[in-house]
Amino acid sequence: MYKAIVFAGTTEGYEISRFLSENKVSVLACVATKYGSRSLEENEFLSIRAERLDKEQMQELFAAERPELVLDATHPYAAEVTVNIREACENTAVSYVRVLREGGVHKDAVYVENTEAAVDYLKHVSGNVLLTTGSKELSAYTEIPGYQERMFARVLSIQNVIENCRMLGFEGKNLIAMQGPFSKELNAAMLRQYDCRYLVTKDSGKAGGFEEKIQAATECGAIPVIIGRPVQEKGISVKECKRMLPEKFGFQPTPHVVLLGIGMGSKETLTIQGNEAVEQADLIIGARRMADAVALPGQDVFYEYRSAEIAEYIKKHPEYEKVVIALSGDVGFYSGAKGLLKALDGNAEIICGISSVVYFMSKIGLSWDDAKIVSAHGRVCNLVSLIRTNQKVFAILGTSDGTAHLAQKLTDYGMGEVQLYVGENLSYEDEKIFVKQARELTDYRGDALSVICAWNPDAKTALTTHGLPDDAFTRGKAPMTKTEVRTVSLAKLCLKEDSVCYDIGAGTGSVSVEMGLRASQGSVYSIEKKEDALVLLEENKKKFALDHMRIIAGTAPEAMEELPAPTHAFIGGSSGNMKEIVELLLEKNPQVRMVINCITLETVGETLSCIKEMQTERSEWKWESEVVQLGVSRSKEIGRYHMMMGENPIYIITIQAHKKENFV
Repeated sequence: MYKAIVFAGTTEGYEISRFLSENKVSVLACVATKYGSRSLEENEFLSIRAERLDKEQMQELFAAERPELVLDATHPYAAEVTVNIREACENTAVSYVRVLREGGVHKDAVYVENTEAAVDYLKHVSGNVLLTTGSKELSAYTEIPGYQERMFARVLSIQNVIENCRMLGFEGKNLIAMQGPFSKELNAAMLRQYDCRYLVTKDSGKAGGFEEKIQAATECGAIPVIIGRPVQEKGISVKECKRMLPEKFGFQPTPHVVLLGIGMGSKETLTIQGNEAVEQADLIIGARRMADAVALPGQDVFYEYRSAEIAEYIKKHPEYEKVVIALSGDVGFYSGAKGLLKALDGNAEIICGISSVVYFMSKIGLSWDDAKIVSAHGRVCNLVSLIRTNQKVFAILGTSDGTAHLAQKLTDYGMGEVQLYVGENLSYEDEKIFVKQARELTDYRGDALSVICAWNPDAKTALTTHGLPDDAFTRGKAPMTKTEVRTVSLAKLCLKEDSVCYDIGAGTGSVSVEMGLRASQGSVYSIEKKEDALVLLEENKKKFALDHMRIIAGTAPEAMEELPAPTHAFIGGSSGNMKEIVELLLEKNPQVRMVINCITLETVGETLSCIKEMQTERSEWKWESEVVQLGVSRSKEIGRYHMMMGENPIYIITIQAHKKENFV
């Protein structure tokens, strides 16, 4: 027994039959002829019955099979068949649903009620005519004077159909025997080939190729003659039907979802594979700019970029079997594909696109294999530091003042001669690409859809180890942590590229600078209370172009209260507030890594006592602690001799708490 019976013979009927069988619902597809059955293939859940059924035969079928639902997806002009199906369902108490085609409209078309009206209209006009309404009513057009030369009939490539057409006088070039569907391009080619001024069609809806015919007629300057539907029916669309069926039969379809990188945005940068995915899609999803860039006329579109909302929409709309989610550029280059894959539980095909870096760098004639590639769009990115240490930096900006903002910073940090290649609205008609020095762009306002490539031939190679020489810094009377102590202290900190660092009692800023150079994509907060030291901090920040180094004037811990939670903290001076500083650091981040420099034994004692108290209060944590005493001597020339002069010994204390299950 079949759960559903579909009266097919149309694109809609085939689509619904396949939809049910693919979701393991047993279905019988009824078509009028064996020719109609060629569009379907039988399988475990799909059977095909190819014969014309009258009302009594339908009733016998329904009584024998007792289907839960009969779907009438017959042609909109098969009014008598529809009446028979509906009455047979009523007589056998079987649920009936009429599936309708979506209609098409055209403002410049000529609408007529029936074939006779179309013939009457064409009798009074001149010019060739392409007939696309099939062979059944072709005899009516023989009343038109000169029809054998003016009329070009497109019919199915079936032998008996062709023979009937020839008997009516349609043959040779005036008889086009072809099987659809027909694209807009093919329709247009036929109109041009036969110099047709008119195209006769029925309002057969989207599935019947109506839109492609109208678009072709518009393109070729031909007038559509549209034979309106004979009856006004009530029913549901294919989409509504496919939305209803999962609930009716208790299944959840799994659509084919494609995450598509659409390139820069213009259709010219969409790959052939991507274009094929779009053409086959039932639904296009994406931010408005991306979705509009690829969606075809009449295609359903859902404007959304948030992963969770997209996944929920697809789940709630099972009528869409093929979904394309349009993503800017390439899905692997600063794309939302990662979040979407997670939201879709990995059930998606990925089709890459042309990334902005590939497109832009080819436009300006530079290779990108040796460039530092980043995105500053909606994320923390220390571009100034990258440009200082890399000859070539590509970045996505994403704001109208992004170029000016970067240019001003580069100029402030003494890099105003850096060349900035700017690209806006890449691939669109208003694409703009140019190059200028940074100092020339400090007031520039452009488009938010922008990228830059910074070319800095004077880039300084980034150091891979700690330990800048002391004379590399601008120095005054403020205290400075010397090279050897700084090197060991920073090694104990174990900084990462994106660390959030505090330098408490920053002094000259030597530790802050080295932090900034190591944590180039993080941030450094230099906390200092002395006025002369604050001046030196500003000078050293500018000297090393550390835009991500923030100078905080004030005394710790009060000056730290509004700062973001640190991952690492160096305490070079506490002004007697060691306990309060450590408590606040642990409050902000219980796993902050701290390195403390002590000179006096009293400070060492105060620090160790503070640490012991913290460990007692937080006994649920596993504590890593270490004390290193560092003694450094430097040679000094005295005449022909060198004497070693000892520096004050320094105690370097390292401490960090870990969750016990994570401690190794």
